[in-house]
Amino acid sequence: MEFHPVPIIILISLAVVVTDATVPSDVYWQKVLPDTAMPKALRHLLPEEDAGLGDEAVDVGVGGGGVSVGTGHDGSKHLWWWHHPHHPYHPWHEPFIYRYAASQDQLRDDPNVALFFLEKDLHPSKKLNLHFTKTTSGAKLLPRHVAETIPFSSNEFSDILDRFSVEPGSVEALEMKKTIEECEVPAMEGEDKYCATSLEAMVDYSTSKLGKNVKVMATEVGKEESPQQEFTISPGVTKMVGDKRVVCHSQNYPYAVFHCHASHATKAYLVPMVGADGTKVKAVAACHTDTSKWNPRHLAFEVLKVKPGTVPICHFLPEDHIVWTSK
Repeated sequence: MEFHPVPIIILISLAVVVTDATVPSDVYWQKVLPDTAMPKALRHLLPEEDAGLGDEAVDVGVGGGGVSVGTGHDGSKHLWWWHHPHHPYHPWHEPFIYRYAASQDQLRDDPNVALFFLEKDLHPSKKLNLHFTKTTSGAKLLPRHVAETIPFSSNEFSDILDRFSVEPGSVEALEMKKTIEECEVPAMEGEDKYCATSLEAMVDYSTSKLGKNVKVMATEVGKEESPQQEFTISPGVTKMVGDKRVVCHSQNYPYAVFHCHASHATKAYLVPMVGADGTKVKAVAACHTDTSKWNPRHLAFEVLKVKPGTVPICHFLPEDHIVWTSK
């Protein structure tokens, strides 16, 4: 679905001082990770220009809502939030947060249902009915020096809505509230978690867990808006080295937010496959070897008809989710 901004723009002053430290996000990536390629899924979320340069507003948001960053005559930063036509709101929880039970509506309607599978099925010639999608509407990444000026907590939710001129109880407000609450849920035993509100924050968190000799991957689909169909796994399934990963799941929010979690009990695979219509996919799959702490009614157990802690549970990653792994 294509969204078109309505011509009503609301100004919010953020008074961010530009310094030599406010380098563009992609420059920060190159500085910290000079030997690591940035996946296309992240590069597409970068603003057209760095928000600290130029006198004109820089578009850093699209999709279900958007944010623009501009520079005032005094050097301060301003945010503009525009509203797009409502996208459907789903009350179920993020399927990649494993403490929640699945609802019947989620089992019936959530396209991520098809992404879960068993590790034993990860072999050439295996056929799977899949629908690779982006789970958010493509909101852009904010530079860290802008993102850090915006509250991001349940305690300040009223202020957040006011800053973005979002009506309490609206679809936008419900999505924003769900994202913040899921970011605030404590990590499960054996897992560490963090919500990154900028690319720089994601880089810092992931490298603090894995070091800087890393590979960063995302699922790549050869055809835009590929429909749900039967895919066949091709030869060349590759297991990534080590058993510690950082997986970052994109969230619905006015600007890009990633829910990242690090775990020692996760394997990662690169899986080539071909769809019935010829669409080629390089999918990233994560396999969790210890699911004993997951909610026994989690979506994966309901779909695969297995119990917690019995077999590794795998899922393919949507196109806008990111896996970090040691090289």
